[in-house]
Amino acid sequence: MKMDEKDRLIVKLLSEDARMPVSDLAKRVGLSGPSTGERIRRLENNGVISRFTVELDLKVLGFPLQAIVRIKPRPGNMHIVEDMILNEPGFLDCDKVTGDDCFVVRLALRSIADLDPILLPFHDRAETNTAIIKSSPLRGRVPV
Repeated sequence: MKMDEKDRLIVKLLSEDARMPVSDLAKRVGLSGPSTGERIRRLENNGVISRFTVELDLKVLGFPLQAIVRIKPRPGNMHIVEDMILNEPGFLDCDKVTGDDCFVVRLALRSIADLDPILLPFHDRAETNTAIIKSSPLRGRVPV
């Protein structure tokens, strides 16, 4: 899909606040409400926008810590480890990657003591390497 500057601005603004009323969005991009609504529908129909969502504050939900865990399955355990990741509710995100590791996951934690009970079941089937996240100066930037 070919996007112009108005489309890019709509995507940028919606990525910052998916609940922004179309009337406010229209004012910010310099279009009428109906024209802005039509552009949003076109962006959805063409797969540029796949869903509207909320951003949750995990600290408020009782998860003050997050960790990045690199997981390298032992030979023959790739699919089993992937299923284990998918079935562990503490994992927020999972990327299959190239390089020494196969998976990089983001984990929400109530305390550091929660780390071992989550990762111990993996140790028979994979090697793990964990880093506690201190801060996230950049998250969810839209490259438009």
